[in-house]
Amino acid sequence: MVANGDDFTARLMNDMDPQLLDFVKTKINSFIKWDLVRFFYENPNTADTVENIAKYAGRNAAAVKPELEDMVENGVMEKREVQGTFIYSLANNEDMRELVNRFILACEDRHFRVKAVYHIIRGMR
Repeated sequence: MVANGDDFTARLMNDMDPQLLDFVKTKINSFIKWDLVRFFYENPNTADTVENIAKYAGRNAAAVKPELEDMVENGVMEKREVQGTFIYSLANNEDMRELVNRFILACEDRHFRVKAVYHIIRGMR
Protein backbone atom coordinates (compact mmCIF):
# COMPACT_ATOMS: atom_id res chain seq x y z
CA MET A 1 0.00 0.00 0.00
CA VAL A 2 2.92 2.34 0.57
CA ALA A 3 3.80 2.16 -3.14
CA ASN A 4 0.35 3.56 -4.01
CA GLY A 5 0.93 6.43 -1.60
CA ASP A 6 4.30 7.08 -3.21
CA ASP A 7 2.70 7.01 -6.67
CA PHE A 8 0.00 9.45 -5.57
CA THR A 9 2.59 11.79 -4.06
CA ALA A 10 4.74 11.64 -7.19
CA ARG A 11 1.72 12.40 -9.41
CA LEU A 12 0.70 15.28 -7.16
CA MET A 13 4.21 16.72 -7.04
CA ASN A 14 4.69 16.36 -10.81
CA ASP A 15 1.57 18.47 -11.42
CA MET A 16 3.59 21.52 -12.47
CA ASP A 17 4.27 23.41 -15.66
CA PRO A 18 6.50 20.93 -17.57
CA GLN A 19 9.17 23.55 -18.30
CA LEU A 20 9.35 24.60 -14.66
CA LEU A 21 9.40 20.98 -13.51
CA ASP A 22 12.35 20.29 -15.82
CA PHE A 23 14.04 23.51 -14.65
CA VAL A 24 13.79 22.42 -11.01
CA LYS A 25 14.86 18.84 -11.68
CA THR A 26 17.80 19.59 -13.99
CA LYS A 27 19.02 23.14 -13.45
CA ILE A 28 17.95 24.39 -10.01
CA ASN A 29 18.31 21.05 -8.25
CA SER A 30 19.79 22.33 -4.98
CA PHE A 31 18.86 24.93 -2.41
CA ILE A 32 22.09 26.82 -3.09
CA LYS A 33 21.16 27.10 -6.78
CA TRP A 34 17.69 28.28 -5.78
CA ASP A 35 19.29 31.00 -3.62
CA LEU A 36 21.60 31.97 -6.47
CA VAL A 37 18.77 32.18 -8.99
CA ARG A 38 16.81 34.37 -6.61
CA PHE A 39 19.85 36.60 -6.06
CA PHE A 40 20.40 37.03 -9.80
CA TYR A 41 16.69 37.55 -10.43
CA GLU A 42 16.78 40.41 -7.93
CA ASN A 43 20.09 41.68 -9.36
CA PRO A 44 19.90 40.77 -13.06
CA ASN A 45 22.85 42.91 -14.16
CA THR A 46 25.28 41.65 -11.52
CA ALA A 47 28.57 40.21 -12.72
CA ASP A 48 30.90 39.27 -9.89
CA THR A 49 33.33 36.77 -8.39
CA VAL A 50 32.38 33.58 -6.57
CA GLU A 51 33.46 35.11 -3.27
CA ASN A 52 31.28 38.20 -3.62
CA ILE A 53 28.29 36.29 -4.96
CA ALA A 54 28.56 33.86 -2.03
CA LYS A 55 28.75 36.75 0.43
CA TYR A 56 25.69 38.48 -1.06
CA ALA A 57 23.76 35.19 -1.12
CA GLY A 58 24.74 34.42 2.49
CA ARG A 59 26.58 31.24 1.50
CA ASN A 60 30.08 29.79 1.71
CA ALA A 61 32.23 30.39 -1.40
CA ALA A 62 33.48 26.78 -1.38
CA ALA A 63 29.86 25.56 -1.57
CA VAL A 64 28.79 28.16 -4.14
CA LYS A 65 31.57 27.63 -6.69
CA PRO A 66 30.62 24.10 -7.87
CA GLU A 67 26.96 25.14 -8.02
CA LEU A 68 27.81 28.17 -10.17
CA GLU A 69 29.95 25.98 -12.43
CA ASP A 70 27.06 23.54 -12.84
CA MET A 71 24.73 26.41 -13.64
CA VAL A 72 27.20 27.64 -16.29
CA GLU A 73 27.21 24.15 -17.85
CA ASN A 74 23.39 24.15 -17.82
CA GLY A 75 23.11 27.57 -19.47
CA VAL A 76 21.63 29.40 -16.47
CA MET A 77 24.80 31.39 -15.79
CA GLU A 78 27.69 32.73 -17.86
CA LYS A 79 31.34 32.83 -16.86
CA ARG A 80 34.05 35.02 -18.31
CA GLU A 81 37.59 35.92 -17.35
CA VAL A 82 38.40 39.54 -16.57
CA GLN A 83 42.04 40.33 -15.76
CA GLY A 84 42.71 36.81 -14.55
CA THR A 85 39.56 36.61 -12.40
CA PHE A 86 36.44 34.63 -13.26
CA ILE A 87 33.22 36.62 -13.22
CA TYR A 88 29.75 35.04 -13.17
CA SER A 89 26.51 36.55 -14.38
CA LEU A 90 23.01 35.44 -15.26
CA ALA A 91 22.87 34.08 -18.81
CA ASN A 92 22.14 36.75 -21.37
CA ASN A 93 19.90 34.29 -23.20
CA GLU A 94 16.37 35.74 -23.37
CA ASP A 95 14.68 32.32 -23.07
CA MET A 96 16.70 31.43 -19.96
CA ARG A 97 15.99 34.78 -18.33
CA GLU A 98 12.28 34.29 -19.02
CA LEU A 99 12.43 30.82 -17.45
CA VAL A 100 14.19 32.25 -14.38
CA ASN A 101 11.51 34.95 -14.14
CA ARG A 102 8.72 32.36 -14.42
CA PHE A 103 10.36 30.20 -11.75
CA ILE A 104 10.75 33.08 -9.27
CA LEU A 105 7.19 34.30 -9.88
CA ALA A 106 5.86 30.75 -9.47
CA CYS A 107 7.72 30.58 -6.13
CA GLU A 108 5.29 33.17 -4.79
CA ASP A 109 2.75 30.33 -4.66
CA ARG A 110 3.19 28.15 -1.56
CA HIS A 111 2.00 25.01 -3.36
CA PHE A 112 4.58 25.50 -6.09
CA ARG A 113 7.34 25.99 -3.49
CA VAL A 114 6.34 22.78 -1.72
CA LYS A 115 6.54 20.89 -5.01
CA ALA A 116 9.91 22.45 -5.88
CA VAL A 117 11.30 21.56 -2.43
CA TYR A 118 10.00 18.00 -2.86
CA HIS A 119 11.84 17.60 -6.18
CA ILE A 120 15.08 19.09 -4.86
CA ILE A 121 15.05 16.77 -1.85
CA ARG A 122 14.24 13.75 -4.04
CA GLY A 123 17.12 14.68 -6.31
CA MET A 124 19.51 14.74 -3.35
CA ARG A 125 18.94 11.05 -2.59
